[in-house]
Amino acid sequence: MARQSSERATRADVAREAGTSVAVVSYVINNGPRPVAEATRRRVLEAVQKTGYRPNSLARALALGSTKTYGLVVPNISNAFVASFAHALQQEALNNGMVMLLGDAGDSRQRELELINSLLSQQVDGLFYNSVDRHPYIDIIQASGTPLVMLDRVEPTLNVNILRVDERGAAYQVTAHLLSHGYKQIGIISGPSEMYNAQDRLAGWRQALADFGVAERADWIFPASYTREGGYLAAKKMLQGQELPRALFASNELQAIGCIRALAEQHLRVPEDIALVCFNGTEQSAFHVPSLTTVRQPVEAMAKKALAMLAAPQSEIQLSEFSHQLQIGESCGCGFVAAVGKQHKTD
Repeated sequence: MARQSSERATRADVAREAGTSVAVVSYVINNGPRPVAEATRRRVLEAVQKTGYRPNSLARALALGSTKTYGLVVPNISNAFVASFAHALQQEALNNGMVMLLGDAGDSRQRELELINSLLSQQVDGLFYNSVDRHPYIDIIQASGTPLVMLDRVEPTLNVNILRVDERGAAYQVTAHLLSHGYKQIGIISGPSEMYNAQDRLAGWRQALADFGVAERADWIFPASYTREGGYLAAKKMLQGQELPRALFASNELQAIGCIRALAEQHLRVPEDIALVCFNGTEQSAFHVPSLTTVRQPVEAMAKKALAMLAAPQSEIQLSEFSHQLQIGESCGCGFVAAVGKQHKTD
């Protein structure tokens, strides 16, 4: 039986139980650097089990120069896209023999700083980082010498590895899809105005309108948090206006879902009354009613690249930008248009 004591068993305890030296115990536990006779090895392993000895993984990691852990800091894990990307990163880390330690900032800048300091103190081998706002704590991470990959757009002058999608191009494409239906009155539920990704998505929406010769309306731009509540409140504000847009681009999936709820409370249907598209869709988009037309990011491929960037020599700063994927659902009017066309043919 394992030793019953409030004191933690040591290698010396194992050595006494096995009738050997502490050095031999270390050779068995670390599988080297010197060979150990099989009979002695078995005695040591039996002694480990009997005493309940557990190696100090942190001390061992420091001796080896690696903790076999990565840190991941995200703004809010309740965001479906953030959760899906975190899952992909964790799976890829496990595939590479690493453990991912998750830090959820809960949209708090102070909490984000505490998480970063905690992960750095645990000697993680690298950090993946998506900041709450446009002022990430990159200087603290770089001062520690810890390899870093930012999972969002930051100032190029910061000299840091960046993994991202072309958010402006993605916003352009999904807005252009709305315009291809013939909609001329198109609004946007944007993200928080101080965030770079919100600025990129707004710029893509604006460029699409301009290229299609459609004038934008300032009163149809509704900044909101990237949450269901944000989308809900933005739609409620829109409904108080004198004129409603015929179509909307929501800057993420959660906003789109909140928006649909607000519209439903006023008996407005998507897409019959207001067509809708969104950014950063997940697999949930296909199962929503109506299914959401959305831009999706290739999270599995991005996770593989992120780990490769972290493992590469940090002397070479990398910028890796991925293409987006347009997933057609019913919310934009594609299914609605098809149904109307079918009905006309049978009349």
